[in-house]
Amino acid sequence: MSRIGSTFSSLRAKGEKALICYLTAGNPSLEGTREIIVGLEAAGADCIEIGVPFSDPTADGPIIQAASQRALRNGATLARILAMVESIRTVSEIPIVLFGYYNPILSYGTERFATRAQEVGVDGILVVDLPPEESVELRHYTDPKQIDFISLIAPTTSTERVRMIASHASGFLYYISITGVTGTAKPQVEDVAKDVARIRTVTALPLVVGFGISTSQQAGEIAPCADGIVIGSAVVQMIEEHSHSADLVAVVSQYARAIKQASQTPPRR
Repeated sequence: MSRIGSTFSSLRAKGEKALICYLTAGNPSLEGTREIIVGLEAAGADCIEIGVPFSDPTADGPIIQAASQRALRNGATLARILAMVESIRTVSEIPIVLFGYYNPILSYGTERFATRAQEVGVDGILVVDLPPEESVELRHYTDPKQIDFISLIAPTTSTERVRMIASHASGFLYYISITGVTGTAKPQVEDVAKDVARIRTVTALPLVVGFGISTSQQAGEIAPCADGIVIGSAVVQMIEEHSHSADLVAVVSQYARAIKQASQTPPRR
């Protein structure tokens, strides 16, 4: 069983929800990203999504777009990000998902990417602009390397399409709790709960909810209906605000610890 599968299995056995934290590789630096990831794991994060910066991140809001631009200026190439993951694996076994767009992978070389990703310890990939129908070329190389192919599901995704997406996905499914780009709106708990229940009727894959979750209150309200939550733009924003502080890792870790605790506690009625 993969690290991702083992993590969700263990959390379910304990009645816990997964906390998945997203951050943009190279923001504020690749070494800084590595230090933050180690700190997030110590704070209770169960999985890390490492954003691969891209010049045209169409699914991302202004916060992550700005972080991607800073990361690119800092020299955060896909090759260097993979080397960073390799370094993380000397101290950590936390599941790692590379989150991004197909262009950097295509430029790097799909076969070369799959080989190197397995070598360094990447557990999954989420390619925003690569729907299941167009993923065959990449998965021809990543599936044999046992790299989970994680897919997005939106509120507008029909049940039949959810069934098709889930049948081709592995690791977990990522439910986008809002329409639009990251970090620009707040999810409506009742709508999320209703849609997650609909999705659960056609798949047994773990289901996590992301886009728009930024506070402990939101985490406590949304986590009960899912297998986990994703915190992204809020983490990226916090990193930017404290990027020049000696307490950067401590501040981000404290935030993650509070979110993790809230996501395990049912909301008060």
